[in-house]
Amino acid sequence: MTTTRDRLLTWLDAERENIVTLLMDLLRARSPNPPGDTRDAAKVITDYLDRHGLSHRIISPHPEMPNVVAAFDAANPGRHLVLNGHIDVFPVPEDHHGWSSDPWQPEARAGKIYGRGASDMKPGTIASIVTYVALSKLQEALFGKLTLTCVSDEETFGPWGARYLVEHHPEVLGDCMLNGEPSGPESIRFGERGPLWLEFEVRTAGAHGAYVHATESATKIAMAIAGDLETLTTLTGEVSGNVQSYIDAGRATMDRMMGEGAGDLVSQVTLNIGMIQGGEKVNMIPSHCRFTADLRLPVGMSKEDLLPKVAEIVARYPQAEWREIGGAEPSWCAPDHEMVGIIQKNVEAFGRPRPVPIVSIGGTDARLWRYADVPAYVYGPYPYGMGSHDEHVDIEEFLHVVRTHVLSAHDYLSRG
Repeated sequence: MTTTRDRLLTWLDAERENIVTLLMDLLRARSPNPPGDTRDAAKVITDYLDRHGLSHRIISPHPEMPNVVAAFDAANPGRHLVLNGHIDVFPVPEDHHGWSSDPWQPEARAGKIYGRGASDMKPGTIASIVTYVALSKLQEALFGKLTLTCVSDEETFGPWGARYLVEHHPEVLGDCMLNGEPSGPESIRFGERGPLWLEFEVRTAGAHGAYVHATESATKIAMAIAGDLETLTTLTGEVSGNVQSYIDAGRATMDRMMGEGAGDLVSQVTLNIGMIQGGEKVNMIPSHCRFTADLRLPVGMSKEDLLPKVAEIVARYPQAEWREIGGAEPSWCAPDHEMVGIIQKNVEAFGRPRPVPIVSIGGTDARLWRYADVPAYVYGPYPYGMGSHDEHVDIEEFLHVVRTHVLSAHDYLSRG
């Protein structure tokens, strides 16, 4: 007897080349953020949905940053699953420094696809799109509702993307959310740290470079503040025993998926000085310096826990001012939710290691659903070259993620 799962796998096998082509098309549609123009990428998605006869709508509070939303109700009442992926990507240096090929012309070689967005996160977004199309063919056998959200503006916290949808279109929240951000196929992310972006500005009188007795150096003061901020990295968060036990159990997997040391970082504050600008000339004492800091908060810590400590540091330097320029709170949901077990079962059925629930050191739009008390989980490919050069995805790994999303969404919607 042919089951609905069998039908899905047969369809996926038949569509293999079309799915790879769809990824190549989406990669070819440039969508760096900044500036954040995703209109070409959105058209690739809507054209694909049109070819399959599926209705959709464009929600575009910013004219150059459309969000593609589609939904269908199954034949039977049940739960609401939301699929989410973003279509904007990191920018690339004008000279394509470090790239072995044009990052805007995706190239397949040695079983991998290279191009900007080939890891973060166009493969995961394709997994959501293909899942929606595949399950639309089985509406009579499913329960509940399935919603697809392909959003813009994720790289800048989503004021025109997922955040806008959640705040103004609560119908996209649902009962559970599945996302395909690059996470590594041996892990399932149930939480993530929270970024806190700060800008510091220092002003002094300035003088000739030989007259160090006459004035303080704005750049030296900025360096001192940055050094003091480093003391915050000894701070850790506090979570319940259940969540903490999953964090501890996932540290080794985090090291494998995100690099050695990631497992240790997940529980503590980290600091990156992203940009620093100061001075006019080598023999002038700078009168002005500005720098930005990216602090990452572990689960169990709020920015309200950290901001007073930042204020204490800056108070030591009357020449300095500072402000918050962006950020999001840490987020997490149940690490033992039904969706986690569904994903694990499907991954093992494909002959791969059982994925471990972990907390991410980076951020995703999944946090927005968790803030609304909707369990949100991330399962995606390995982050090869994410935010760097020669970004790529292994083709078989990409197709594995697609299959896992399709069957996991199917299993979640297979009962009322």
